[in-house]
Amino acid sequence: MLLGFIRPTSGMASVLGHDPQRERVAVLQRTGYASESKRLYEWMTATELLRFTRAFHARWSREMEEKYVRLLQVPLRRPFKQLSLGNRTKVCLLLALAQRADLLILDEPMSGLDPGTVDELFRILAEDHVSEGGTVFLSSHQLSEVEQIADWVGIIDHGKLLLEARLEDIKNEFRLVTAACEGMSSFKRPEVLSASQSGGFWKYVVARDAEGFAALLRQRGSVVTDISPLNLRQIFLELTRKEEPCTHGNGGANTVAAPSLT
Repeated sequence: MLLGFIRPTSGMASVLGHDPQRERVAVLQRTGYASESKRLYEWMTATELLRFTRAFHARWSREMEEKYVRLLQVPLRRPFKQLSLGNRTKVCLLLALAQRADLLILDEPMSGLDPGTVDELFRILAEDHVSEGGTVFLSSHQLSEVEQIADWVGIIDHGKLLLEARLEDIKNEFRLVTAACEGMSSFKRPEVLSASQSGGFWKYVVARDAEGFAALLRQRGSVVTDISPLNLRQIFLELTRKEEPCTHGNGGANTVAAPSLT
């Protein structure tokens, strides 16, 4: 939809100031794309795909092409259909990166890549693309890798945007609060995403104002033993258990009430 190939059932999008439905060519001229399916002409080798693709892009860089072939260790002479998933991913990334596009849309760009190649890819994106004013829009289920590179994160579950905020803000807000809570009366708090009991301790995942929530627990006679940060994977798992979305642009505005605590 962002590239203008299929029409949305509702809503609209703006890509680099252009409507992709009405100005598809203008969007494609400035956008590099690597799909999740990693599908290209299967009878072509990477060398043939490069020759075919570069003819469509006026800003194509042969220097960058040669650099990324070397850094990503792209196999050039085998037909695309004979390549492993990881090598197919490398070819697709190479074709997108060498365009010197203002925007890269990368769907599951780490598919099949070994950790060393993932690190190399992230370095390329940071040094050759983002540092030059470009934008990388990527979708991935590899949350530990996303956490290394992303500035802004959106979490989508079954078509609903549950969270959209700067990663730094998200990690500053979400906390796991552990407390010894004996004889606590039942109560609900909107900032609490979940609560679980183990022995004499309660563990609360809170989306904002962890210190304020801890103070409330202390007022009720609990002993707060720990307030610790959560990684992106833990936050994703907590949010996808909920029904209501967070407020747009606010990492801690989840309106879901926690279960009653006893």
